[in-house]
Amino acid sequence: MMQSTFSSQPTPAHLAIIMDGNGRWAAARAWPRARGHLAGIAAVRRVVEAAPRLGIATLTLYVFSADNWRRPAPEVNAIFELLRAYLESERGPLARAGVRCSLIGRRDRLSAALLDAVAAAESATRAGDRLWLRLAVDYSGRDDIARAAAAAASRWAPNVAPNRDLMARLIASSLEREPGPVDLLIRTGAERRLSDFLLWECAYAELLFTRTLWPDFGRPHLRRALAAFARRQRRFGALPEAASEQTA
Repeated sequence: MMQSTFSSQPTPAHLAIIMDGNGRWAAARAWPRARGHLAGIAAVRRVVEAAPRLGIATLTLYVFSADNWRRPAPEVNAIFELLRAYLESERGPLARAGVRCSLIGRRDRLSAALLDAVAAAESATRAGDRLWLRLAVDYSGRDDIARAAAAAASRWAPNVAPNRDLMARLIASSLEREPGPVDLLIRTGAERRLSDFLLWECAYAELLFTRTLWPDFGRPHLRRALAAFARRQRRFGALPEAASEQTA
């Protein structure tokens, strides 16, 4: 599987998506918000199918944030039931398609039925090597970093001065983030914020915000986002290559 690295490759190895707009999509049709989340599952299928064909190695989707518990209980229950049904119905197709599926985020507040579905999906798709699909559920980037920093501090060598590279390795180890940094983050639904999603991994991510609501998002939108990514010049704090040659 391709690894996400700081490189000039035109296709992001690690793509992250904040799937926003399900509720507004349903409200525009005078439908219950749950209908929007159901339509959002169809968009997940479209993107998961398209991603490996477009050269993406890792896809991280923001399914449910730690702050989403503030939503009405019926909506929260509907989201988790849809997630459970998705994992149960898709684990076979995902495995056959070479897609590895895993969950990131807290698990202690999830129901036993959902945890069983997660475990079954992770087990069935463990050998997938075409795409790593990571579902962020009950996830908080700030909490993630806080837990990792505490774990890192407990292992800190007393005579080693802290530095960013060492901290990065310790946090990456604690977070178990094998995919590495996010190359491109897409947020649908017109909002322009990260909403506590993959804060460490998105330090140098290219950000793309689209007005398209998540249930309407599909392969054409993804292709346009990747084309926009390919036109961007990623410097990571350094001078562009051409400028470096001129000043050398």
